[in-house]
Amino acid sequence: MLLIACPWCGDRPELEFRHAGEAHVTRPADPAAVSDAAWTGFLYERQNPRGLYRERWRHLHGCGRFFNAVRHTLTDRFLGSYPPGGEPPA
Repeated sequence: MLLIACPWCGDRPELEFRHAGEAHVTRPADPAAVSDAAWTGFLYERQNPRGLYRERWRHLHGCGRFFNAVRHTLTDRFLGSYPPGGEPPA
């Protein structure tokens, strides 16, 4: 079973978590002022790299908090996690 490290609860089984998409996606300050193409890009276009990827996760069956994690998409190995607004692991 895959273990994911919650910054507040420690290592827990993957069944306790929910993936919440790409990390560090910033919502436009004034959504009404952006074009339809830019709004579509914000809603649907995400990176899909081979290798390291920063993701947002929620510890649904634990503390309930959101956090960010760095995961290698080819090996599915987590390299670390950090609170929102924090610095990613080296």
